[in-house]
Amino acid sequence: MALDARSSTFETLSKKIEARTARAGIIGLGYVGLPLAMAVARSGFTVTGFDIDPKKIVALDARRSYIDAVTNEALTAEIDAGRFFSTTDFAGLADCDVIVICVPTPLTKHRDPDLSFVEATSRSIAAHLRPGQLIVLESTTYPGTTDDIVKVILEETGLKSGSDFFVGFSPEREDPGNQHYHTATIPKVVAGDGAEALSLMKSFYGAAVSTVVPVSSNATAEAVKLTENIFRSVNIALVNELKTVYAAMGIDVWEVIDAAKTKPFGYMPFYPGPGLGGHCIPIDPFYLTWKSREYELPTRFIELAGEINSAMPRYVVGKLAEALDIRAGKALSRSRVLVLGLAYKKNVADIRESPSLRLIEIIEERGGKADYHDPFVAEIPPTREYQALKGRKSIDLTPEVVAGYDAVLIATDHDMIDYAALSRSAKLIVDTRNVFSRLGLTADHVIKA
Repeated sequence: MALDARSSTFETLSKKIEARTARAGIIGLGYVGLPLAMAVARSGFTVTGFDIDPKKIVALDARRSYIDAVTNEALTAEIDAGRFFSTTDFAGLADCDVIVICVPTPLTKHRDPDLSFVEATSRSIAAHLRPGQLIVLESTTYPGTTDDIVKVILEETGLKSGSDFFVGFSPEREDPGNQHYHTATIPKVVAGDGAEALSLMKSFYGAAVSTVVPVSSNATAEAVKLTENIFRSVNIALVNELKTVYAAMGIDVWEVIDAAKTKPFGYMPFYPGPGLGGHCIPIDPFYLTWKSREYELPTRFIELAGEINSAMPRYVVGKLAEALDIRAGKALSRSRVLVLGLAYKKNVADIRESPSLRLIEIIEERGGKADYHDPFVAEIPPTREYQALKGRKSIDLTPEVVAGYDAVLIATDHDMIDYAALSRSAKLIVDTRNVFSRLGLTADHVIKA
């Protein structure tokens, strides 16, 4: 393409974004894509949401949000204003000036990156690619994915990045259940394949979020996301290990952390738990460990943290079995256990990678019977790793029901639970979240794990 034509392509798209006349397409209307679509629509762009799941489109057409971060009222407002549409027909990508990819990036059984969703989505975009489009990847991945996979697939059309179309990466930073930050107020890291792509990224995201943080390359932006979650994974692993060591010494790790965090510098509190959950922390670090093999560099620190965190569910069940033996004189294999909380964090319905699923599995592997209660999760949906648990339903949390279990294992500390009432009804409570101490509730039959 001639230089003046290239300049014209960039300037035309830049002016569309600046005037909010550009149409945005968001692919993947999950916990990242739908809140982003709302933020972009509220900033004045017309947004088309794309998803392969027709049930999501039916819900959205009925003005029903299935994502906690998006209220029905907010969804309805954007639909009624004519700024948001949703569809399963990817032919509409041809009409979009900015296309953002928000699809899953899980791991395989061998903890290798599974980029099949990213690759398939990139091919769908390529089928409708035209000059004058900005293509953005938000899905978490290893450094090099945007340039080496997305860009390469798109350039197989014969069109070229930086002249015919533009490519960028901006890592998602959603935090389900966070009441203080939402998509528009979380600083947005952006990068592009070249100066013009970066300029378009800054302009597009700058219209929808309060703060934009540009970095020098797509690979750098990809590394930012991994670094954020590796930092959390390693520090959580550290306190999980300290928990086991201090427990053997008769020291309460939560009391230690509460005292340590009074230091106004040089310390940041992290808290132990029954294991890691969510899409990010249990998965993202392994994207870097996989990529590092290409450079023949070990990632011992990251992998050790993963091993420690992965071992926590089995450690917790061990403490449960010990408590049943000592306090009730009963083997786990003959016990009924109520797991309190299926979601991976409190006050949300998200069960992705939740340690509660693994806790149930281990309890039953050891011969026990496990049920669960979660006010946000009425039934266990299909999962890739826990197919045998599909369809199990949350039991009622009445005093009579609770009293029928040999132990209650608190895996998720939802705020709406009446813990004082739970204490009065339960025979034995194993608390992995320190919720009883945090609420000032003391009882001899509450054991920390």
